[in-house]
Amino acid sequence: MKDFCEHCTIREAHHSEELKKDFTSRLNRIEGQIKGVKKMINDNVYCDDILIQISAIQSAMSAVAFNIFEAHLKSCVVEQIKNDNLEVIDEVMKTIKRMTKSR
Repeated sequence: MKDFCEHCTIREAHHSEELKKDFTSRLNRIEGQIKGVKKMINDNVYCDDILIQISAIQSAMSAVAFNIFEAHLKSCVVEQIKNDNLEVIDEVMKTIKRMTKSR
């Protein structure tokens, strides 16, 4: 695979250990929230309470997605542009469309 920068390839990111630890920690919390929602469903908890928890999970996932996207822009995308790979802009636009698509 062709390298576009010393830290990035087309399909491989390079994030600091601190950033990966942060992402993992956030995802672990979300995983715990999802397990909690499963338990709430099995325990016949009132639907409104479950929906509030699901909304919190969606917000947390959106925050993780935003942080990963920001890291991607600041590292891989910048480096690819510096190395004259302007096709990365089309990739970013597709990603934005997918991330903002209505459900």
